[in-house]
Order: sequence, then C-alpha cells, then structure tokens
Amino acid sequence: MQARGYPAYRVYRLDRLCGSDLNCIIPSDATNHQQQQAAGAVTSLTQMASNNTTTSSTTYGTTPSLPPNRHKKADNPVSTWVPAKAHEDPILAYEVPRARRILQVLVAVIYSFLAAGVVFGYAALKPVLVEEGVYRDRCPPEELELWKDVGTCDAQEMRLNLMFAVAAVASNVSALPVGTILDRYGPRIAALIGGMLVGVGCLTLGLAPRLPFDGYIPGYLFLALGGPFVFMPAFQLSNAFPAHSGLILSLLTGAFDASSAVFLIYRLVYQRTHGGFTPQKFFLLYLAVPVMIILMQLFLMPKKSYKTLGELVREAQEHVDEQADALEDHHHHHTDDEHQQYRHDEAVVSEVTRLLGMKGAAHQTEEEEKKRDISGVWGALHGYSARQQIKSPYFVLVTLFTIVQMTRINYFVATVRTQYAHLLNDQDAAVRINEMFDIALPLGGVLAVPFIGIVLDKTSTSFVLALLVALATIIGVLGVLPYLWAAHFTVCLFVVYRPFFYTALSDYAAKVFGFRTFGKVFGLVMCISGLFNFSQYGLDALTHRFFHADPVPVDVALLILGLVTGSVLVGYVVRQSHVLKRSLLEREAEEATEVRLPGAAAGNIPRSRQ
Repeated sequence: MQARGYPAYRVYRLDRLCGSDLNCIIPSDATNHQQQQAAGAVTSLTQMASNNTTTSSTTYGTTPSLPPNRHKKADNPVSTWVPAKAHEDPILAYEVPRARRILQVLVAVIYSFLAAGVVFGYAALKPVLVEEGVYRDRCPPEELELWKDVGTCDAQEMRLNLMFAVAAVASNVSALPVGTILDRYGPRIAALIGGMLVGVGCLTLGLAPRLPFDGYIPGYLFLALGGPFVFMPAFQLSNAFPAHSGLILSLLTGAFDASSAVFLIYRLVYQRTHGGFTPQKFFLLYLAVPVMIILMQLFLMPKKSYKTLGELVREAQEHVDEQADALEDHHHHHTDDEHQQYRHDEAVVSEVTRLLGMKGAAHQTEEEEKKRDISGVWGALHGYSARQQIKSPYFVLVTLFTIVQMTRINYFVATVRTQYAHLLNDQDAAVRINEMFDIALPLGGVLAVPFIGIVLDKTSTSFVLALLVALATIIGVLGVLPYLWAAHFTVCLFVVYRPFFYTALSDYAAKVFGFRTFGKVFGLVMCISGLFNFSQYGLDALTHRFFHADPVPVDVALLILGLVTGSVLVGYVVRQSHVLKRSLLEREAEEATEVRLPGAAAGNIPRSRQ
C-alpha cells in the first residue's frame, strides 16, 4: 500500500525568481496544513516520528532512463519547505517582539511592490521613452518621415524591445545565483546586494542621456537583476508568523504582481506634467527606494532567516522529550536548576504551539491527501536525483513548452502597441489598447490568484496543462484578428493567463519532481527558457525587415509551436497518470493481506480473490 504522502505545494510567480533557492518553495496555500502538521508534532511525538520515516514505492511506468519500481523516501513537508541553512543558525520567531515582526512584513511588502517586478511594467514605460526620443538617433531621416504617425522607426523599435528582452532574460537567469547567495550568506546579504543593484540601475537610467555609452540597456538590466535579490529573501518572513504564512505569502506575491504598475503610475504623472517629469528626474528620485531597502536591511530586517516550521517542531520536540524524561524520573530529587529548566521547557512548548496554531489537523490532512490523489502524477519522480529528473520526458517536454510560452508572453508585453497599430491600422486605437493593458496587467495578476488556486487544487495536473494549452491557443487566434473586440478579449485573457501559466509551472514541478530537487530542476527550466528570450530580437527583425511590421506571421508561428509542444506534453502526462494509477492499484493488490472474519473458524477462513 502506498504510504500517505504530502501535497505538492503551490508556488506563485516564482517562475523567474526561484532558482536553487528553496526559500522560494514555501507553500502559498497550505498554511493550515503546515501549522497542523507542526502542532500535531508538538502534541503527538508518535505521529511526528511516523511522518518522518514514512516511505512509499511506486511503479513509474515507461519513463525512459529511470529505474522502475524504485522505492523512495517520501518528501517530508516539515523539513523541506525552506532552505538550507545560511552560515548562522536561524532565529526563533517568538524571540523577536511581535510588533517588530509585523513591521518587517509590512516593509517587505512595500519594497517588493516598489522594486521586485517593476521591469515587467515595460509596456507602460516604453511610450514615455519613445516620447523622449530614446534611440531615435538610430532612425534614418527617410524612415522618420515614413513612421511619423507611429513615432518610431524599425531600428528604434528593435532597440527598445531589446532593452526589455535583456531584462527579462536576466531576471530568469539570475534565479540560480540568487538562491546560492541566499542559502550561503542569508537574507540580509542577499537583499543588500539587491538594493545596491536597484540603486545602480536607477542611477544609470537617470544619467543615461549624459553617459558616453548607451546607459538604458545596462540600467534596465541592473533593475531586473535587483528584483530577485530583493524579493526572494522576503519569503522567509512567512516563518515569522507560521499560523499566517499563507496570508504573508499572498501579500508578497500580490506586491510582486502589482509592482508592474509602478511605471504606469509614472507615465500618468509624466502625461499630467506634459513631459516635465522626465525619466531622468524619475529614476534619480527613485534612488530613494534602494536607499530605503538598504537602510531597512541594516536596521530593521532580520540578519538571519526565521526558523522554519520543521525547525520549530524539532525545537518543541526536544523540549517535550526533556519534559517526559523529567516526569519519568519522578523518584529523583530535582534541584532548583532542574525545576527552572523544566519551566523553561514548558514555556518553549507553549510559545511554539501558540505560533503554530491547533485547528483541525486531521481534516486538513485529509483534504491535502485528496488534492494529491486528484493530481494524477503526484510523486512521479520524487526521490530521483536531479540528473535523472532532467533526463526524463517530464522535464524535456515542460521545458520546450515553457520556452515557447515564455517567449510569446514577453514578446507580447514588449510589442503590444506596435502589434495593434498594424493590426487595427489605427494608432489611436493601439494607444488605447496599450493603456488598457498597462492597467489590466497588474490587476489581472492580483485578482486571478484565488481562482488559480481553486483550479490547481480541484483538478488534475493533466487538466491544468490542457487548460493552459487551450487558453494559449485562444489568445493566439484572437491576437491575430484585426478587430477591436478581439484586442480587448486578448488583453483580458492574457493578463489572467500569464500568472496562471507561471503558477501552474511551479505546481507541476513540485508535484512531479518534488521539493528536494525543486530549486535545481525548476530553476533550470526557467533559466533555459529565459535564455531563449533573446530570440525576441530575432523575431523583431523578422517582423520589421521581412514582414513589413506585420506581426501575424510570427504570432502564428509561435501559436503553432505552442500548440504542438503543449499537446505532446499533455498527451504524455495523461498517459503517465494512467500508468501511475494502474501501478498503484497493482501494488495495493499485491500487498493485500488475508482478513479473518469475526467468528470464523481457523480452518474456514475465506480468502479474497486477487
């Protein structure tokens, strides 16, 4: 019989931020389960021991190059939520005043909004850069006359799009080094590096017109690099309030999504001041943000990570064991020091229990087991090495699908205005679509989170992937239609699809690969896919130089590639879910034992048929 396991926790929008850092892998929707498992450990050491040693075995069907019927140790949710230790031991949440911890969370939410994902609001910043004449010196005079209604030429448009493409690639690829630094040196050092990178980016962009080199691309690159360094260390703050970690994570991820609105707010101010508040003034003033981040890290934020739930449970367990030993040794005459230690042990257990909460553990565990069973592929490669997982079709197919979809997503963000200027043959309509997109992008990410959670929790992994492919196909078809209503529908679907895509990817990786290798495997998927974002520059060249600014050929090609790679991925996952289910049933049948009926004679025991 397969042992009871644990749900693959869902991680939201850590698509481009996780890398090798398991601090990204704190569950965004399993707070109650975490706290109940931990609280149960405090009150029932027997249950804790069982959870820590449970193993399960599954037949993995026909997955190439991976050994079948491998017995694996189940992922322990208490020990692998967040990472790895920094050089110094973590701190206990109850040792820090509650008011200080609340302030730390609020400050982290604020600077995540101001710095974590601002580069992804590029669609709102780009019209300002065009208005300011950035890269217009690359336009030949004859093209300026030809494109006077649009405001850009081919060379300028391609250079502006390259600015975003480089930033998007850097944001994804930087996940791996960010995780390493965070694990090795702790959250304060990582966030200080992030603050300095954001500061360099703001300074470079603010001084760009005066620099003897092109400062816009490197400046935007530094902004993109700083985002993950600022955002990822904030996730350990969910351990400051374990019973409310889901709320904290929701606030942080919501702040990340909303951060794409920063450039929208700036563009509105720019328009209101009739161009008086130039990008140079804005970015120099924005230096206050990295300064604030650095000061908060030095004087408010924790130097070390808060202890994870697993560490809190172990802490409580040690003290419970000491109490039990003291009670058993009732014949021994206890000294004053021993009485004082006993009272301290009781206080520790009380504090940890208060932090974790004590609500309906059995019911929550049952609900999480249902989610696991619904998935269909939960645990498919849990326990395998990262190398084996990377060689599997699960990894190869999801990487190919991610490459295509991430390229489509970032290409649309960078070119939404110029695409609709050509499709609608109306520059004013294209501007209105761009403005609608600027508002809908951050709102869509925030509003879609609860609905995304319902889909991931209540449906199978194969259904989620099929829904992704279907939505991507619908968006692709609507995106090439030269109608205003189609443009509106495309924008509305896109701003919901984007967070759904990234969340579903992390959910897939957690369920299939497990948390033990999540950082390496999922980080590699995002890193490889991010590198392919450089293809945006080639797509721009095709669109402007070969198709005369017509985006339809490129969009259709990406649509077909996405449909093909997505269909193959869905087909494989559906097939493997059936293989896993059949293997589980066969294993349960093999392990079925004889059952003695009440009152049956020893020699007349009916046997169940296999």
